[in-house]
Amino acid sequence: MKYFAALLMMKDVEKNTRFRDQHVAFLTEKEKEGKIFARGRFTGGEGGLVIYIAESREEAAKLAQSDPYYVHGARTLELYEWDMRVAQK
Repeated sequence: MKYFAALLMMKDVEKNTRFRDQHVAFLTEKEKEGKIFARGRFTGGEGGLVIYIAESREEAAKLAQSDPYYVHGARTLELYEWDMRVAQK
């Protein structure tokens, strides 16, 4: 499996508010399916980050582009493959 960072930057605050519940439900469903490694918002209100788990960039793009925030134009989307490293203690 590979990891993909989806940057969802704010585009339309009104749409962001309107589609928030759908966005959260979408993420909760994908977490239950094992498709999300981590997720969270940026504290300054600029948007957020979702780390998807997928076999390919195409699969990750399909997942990320299904997010209601992106579908309804509330946020922009940038997708990057992430070569994750875990810090050694």
